[in-house]
Amino acid sequence: MSTRTVSLSSLGLTGRGGGNPDITGIAVDSREVRDGYLFAAMPGSRVHGAEFIQYALRQGAVAVLTDAEGAAIAADLMAEAGTTVVVSDAPREALARTAALWFGAQPKTMVAVTGTNGKTSVSTFVRQIWIEMGMQAVNLGTTGVEGAWTAPLAHTTPEPITLHRALSEAAANGITHAAMEASSHGLDQRRLDGVTLKAAGFTNFTQDHLDYHETFEAYFDAKAGLFARVLPEDGTAVINIDDPKGVEMAAIARARGCEVMTVGRDAGDLHLAAQRFDATGQDLRFSYRGKEYQKRLNLIGGFQAENVLLACGLVIACGADAADVFDTLPHLTTVRGRMQLAATRDNGGAVFVDYAHTPDAIATALQAMRPHVMGRLVAIVGAGGDRDAGKRPLMGAAAAQHADLVIVTDDNPRSEDPAAIRAAVLEGAPEAREVGDRAEAILRGVDMIGPGDALLVAGKGHETGQTIGDDVLPFDDVEQASVAVAALDGRLA
Repeated sequence: MSTRTVSLSSLGLTGRGGGNPDITGIAVDSREVRDGYLFAAMPGSRVHGAEFIQYALRQGAVAVLTDAEGAAIAADLMAEAGTTVVVSDAPREALARTAALWFGAQPKTMVAVTGTNGKTSVSTFVRQIWIEMGMQAVNLGTTGVEGAWTAPLAHTTPEPITLHRALSEAAANGITHAAMEASSHGLDQRRLDGVTLKAAGFTNFTQDHLDYHETFEAYFDAKAGLFARVLPEDGTAVINIDDPKGVEMAAIARARGCEVMTVGRDAGDLHLAAQRFDATGQDLRFSYRGKEYQKRLNLIGGFQAENVLLACGLVIACGADAADVFDTLPHLTTVRGRMQLAATRDNGGAVFVDYAHTPDAIATALQAMRPHVMGRLVAIVGAGGDRDAGKRPLMGAAAAQHADLVIVTDDNPRSEDPAAIRAAVLEGAPEAREVGDRAEAILRGVDMIGPGDALLVAGKGHETGQTIGDDVLPFDDVEQASVAVAALDGRLA
């Protein structure tokens, strides 16, 4: 972190009793605190960050940002040390804005995308379009920081210090444009509140993360925060109006005073009128502001057109010429782990890998593949452990409804019994085959496909590990699919 020093007040914070120490850095992890640091003791689901104030003080913290509960937990300790305490009713928001002020720079043109499915695809397509148009651009999210500058990220929407450090470093490396994923967790925890956006997008809303949010209403409210709070009043909301929640999200943005651009099949400012599918992609006919366009999209899956047009809307909302944006469409490439062609058998059968890990995403992926496939559609599905258990039979049912053959296997069981998770998925797909070992399941799935058939390996997408218990074992669906095809077609040396 920087060696510069700034006063606490210059970070927008006021200490109790008027304390205004010089700050040399900020941290949410007490182990990262150094002399002169501000330690952010945030409330947590299991333990309050104030429990770690004692360690932060030993490391040299001179100020603590927390809430009233945190201030009470360590009151005596901080009083004895003479530590400046900043108490906030919204400590996470305060931290986000403090991190933005501390790191200062971020790419000049930024957009964010929220929704249950499609965030990674849309943000990646936004970055690809910008780069095709000659901009220095990145996207941030599930797959890390990708584009003209790269860096790893541990979370889809990182905590504010990590996020603003990455944005500052991106700007320092010449990045002028950035598209980021706005997860419901990140929005609920105010991680984006210090980001300056020109536009924000909404893809869709379906069941996921109810283990965290508990109710659909809380889950929706978290996502709506992008438009109700984070997007500035002079920003533009780009909304998938086909989704049942799209109208409500558009109303929230308009109530804030934001301009709204709608994208949809049945209606919309950016209107998808027709699609024609073939084995390698699709042709699109769409209109924008009364003018019609026809473009080639070398991507599998009808829903990809919706993702691409939403991305186009975000780029246009940031000031780009619409015709120039649409000219980039034939050059867009598959997002890693999203409807990615992993391997093709000698008989023509194709294997695709997709991150679909919700009932709606599985149904959408399989329905989207169907027009591209002349033969049978085989699906491999599983569900993660320590996550929303209610969606497991629904995932199985979605696969059973839209695929000709289904294999139920392990995803990331984490601390749960893998057999119990598979049993829950099988409740929705009683005719499916059960193969616990994921590598064996992929091998069997590949063995099933013949000429004109396709296999979808759903659930893990871009991930390169499988979490079993506390261990993360190397596992890549794309790599496993390639190995299986090579083995069955006799390509292995």
